[in-house]
Amino acid sequence: MHAPVVVLGGGPGGYAAAFLAADEGMEVTIVEAEPRLGGTCLIRGCIPSKALLHVAKVISEVEELKSEWGIEYSGEPKIDVDVVRARKDKVIDNLTGGLGGLAKRRNVTVIQARGSFVSSNELKLEGDHESIPEGGKLTFDKCIVATGSIPAMPPAFDIGSDRVMDSTGALALKDIPETLLVVGGGYIGLEMGTVYAHLGSKVSVVELGEGLLPGADRDLVKPLAKKIDKMCDGRVFLNTKVGSLAEDGDKVVVTFEGPSKFGTESYDRVLISIGRRPVTRGLGLENTKVEVNERGFIVCDEQQRTADPNILAIGDVAGDPMLAHKATHEGRVAAEVLAGKNVAFDKAAIPAVVFTDPEIAWAGLTEGEAKAAGRKVDVEVYPWAASGRAQAIGVTNGLTKWLVDPETHRVLGCGIVGTGAGELIAEAVLAIEMGCEVTDITESVHPHPTLSETLMNAGEVHFGTATEIYKPKRK
Repeated sequence: MHAPVVVLGGGPGGYAAAFLAADEGMEVTIVEAEPRLGGTCLIRGCIPSKALLHVAKVISEVEELKSEWGIEYSGEPKIDVDVVRARKDKVIDNLTGGLGGLAKRRNVTVIQARGSFVSSNELKLEGDHESIPEGGKLTFDKCIVATGSIPAMPPAFDIGSDRVMDSTGALALKDIPETLLVVGGGYIGLEMGTVYAHLGSKVSVVELGEGLLPGADRDLVKPLAKKIDKMCDGRVFLNTKVGSLAEDGDKVVVTFEGPSKFGTESYDRVLISIGRRPVTRGLGLENTKVEVNERGFIVCDEQQRTADPNILAIGDVAGDPMLAHKATHEGRVAAEVLAGKNVAFDKAAIPAVVFTDPEIAWAGLTEGEAKAAGRKVDVEVYPWAASGRAQAIGVTNGLTKWLVDPETHRVLGCGIVGTGAGELIAEAVLAIEMGCEVTDITESVHPHPTLSETLMNAGEVHFGTATEIYKPKRK
């Protein structure tokens, strides 16, 4: 079988590339090992985790109504794990079913198989699905690699026990363990820890570094770290290494090495969340001209082209940041490049969002990056305690900040911590991409009372004109 364009992988980047290429008039085939399209994000990542985080958020808000507003409910909430799991799975089914329908309407062929390169224009297809062509061979003119990433699992932690989970296992929601240890203080671990804590687990977090979410600015992390510490009843162990894991009956014995925690302790389940690695092993890339760097990422240029003229790469497999929305945009670029258009992936701001409570979001230049580069910036912070909307709904622990070029007054970066930060950051992304100056934001009328006003207010801080707080203009 021959296909003019093959997309290897059917996740957010892969199906975006395939669908747009089809819309551009190309004959497209997707090779996907899973029985349905959607990839990690839709099936065992972004979407199911947000469904479960919604449940956790509702439980948390009910608890706050009791303590802050005097609204009482009889007894503790009863959680039917089977129903929660079924609702989460229904969301996945609805979305994956929709993708399957979109592929059919575009006449995109979908082959359920594991694909690997035999050469720069041929794939070997493995599996037993009826969609695999006879002989298991698929030749192509152009191929877009969109194989994504998988959770990293160090050999020392892979002890062959289902009580030691990665993010996929945690999202399966087999049960609600009495005790859960989250190894790694990154966004995935904190999101899943939040889910399990609100569903009833006693959650502990251990992080090798000095603080949670190492890549985020500290002022953004501070309100979340305080909330996580309270959620875990102080069981957040920083600067601490996990030396070993061992199964002991229905428990996992964990050895800690660090100032925050030392010795051993037993847990019902352990979630390993120390990052992800690109899926390049076993793809047969050595049979092509594609280059892979020391971290396992495929090397490609701003048009997603690799060193092999027949092969492009997008998404997690093509480098950091490993985010679904970045993969989608790269997929669109790859499809347009194949259509002969002069395009490139050159985004000034790729937003990052941590969907915890409170949420954290940032885009563009961060304070940490500016400091590391020795770049002078004005940091304009607006505390949510001064926001009428934040006061009304009880989320005054948030803040919004802009990083501004002191000479040109252009906005270079933005950071937000608080309820809905992931929604609010979109305005900042647009501002940074368009090269806006602070006045473009402050002179845009924002609705009142809303949290979106804090973006305008933080801009006003730059000029010393914010009326809800007292911060005079710099002299």
